Amino acid sequence: MPNRSLVLKVLSAVIVFSAWEIAGRIPVSYAFPTFLESMNALVHMTIDGRLFSAYAETLQPLAVGIAISATLGIALGLWIGLSSWFDWLFSPIFIVMQAAPLAALIPLLVMAYGIGLTSKVFVVCIMAMPVIVLNTAGAVRNTPTSLTEMGRSFLASDYEVILKIIIPAASPVIFSGLRLGISAGFIGAILSELKITPTGIGDIITYSRSIADYPSMYAAIFSIIFLAVLFLNLLEKIEATLFAGNVRGYVSD
Repeated sequence: MPNRSLVLKVLSAVIVFSAWEIAGRIPVSYAFPTFLESMNALVHMTIDGRLFSAYAETLQPLAVGIAISATLGIALGLWIGLSSWFDWLFSPIFIVMQAAPLAALIPLLVMAYGIGLTSKVFVVCIMAMPVIVLNTAGAVRNTPTSLTEMGRSFLASDYEVILKIIIPAASPVIFSGLRLGISAGFIGAILSELKITPTGIGDIITYSRSIADYPSMYAAIFSIIFLAVLFLNLLEKIEATLFAGNVRGYVSD
């Protein structure tokens, strides 16, 4: 079964890249290069070091934003899941944040915090945190009552019930929320570089577009997608290893 899954993934990639190559050769647009041209540009950017230096800048707000989102998001999610009062108070805020077009808030962040690292970290946080909070809160609320009642029947304190029963039971869904939050964080990091000030990989995209170097532009976009997919697959493998046998997925409010 694992071999079949790998074959299907490779076949899917071949179909997509072949369609890209054909569309570039027709061409569907003068601004749409072929797959081979884009990969050639990607190789050149990798060899001359531009790609590595760009990602060194891009990963700064991403890493800081994800760390903040994971820490605060899980803590707030636990709080919301355990308290009906905090659920009533905070859940609507994060539901709106998840549904709203948060890119519209970027000009306000720039006005408040400038065009530096702080604004970019905020963009990552507002993209990543809602899904982490809502998944965590939903997982905590859906902890089987039988488990908590069993803990209390053995005279476990509230702290012990939370630490030894609720958190372990909710961990698979919390981890899924973290994975989805990191995915949203990637989007936020690139969005901040395109909308606030061109730096990192966003600078390559913006500059390449301005000089009509479309192979380099598509190569940079491809590298973002590839890195995000690679990282999320790694997290999925870790998740499957840690929580083998558990049902994983998104818990919606």
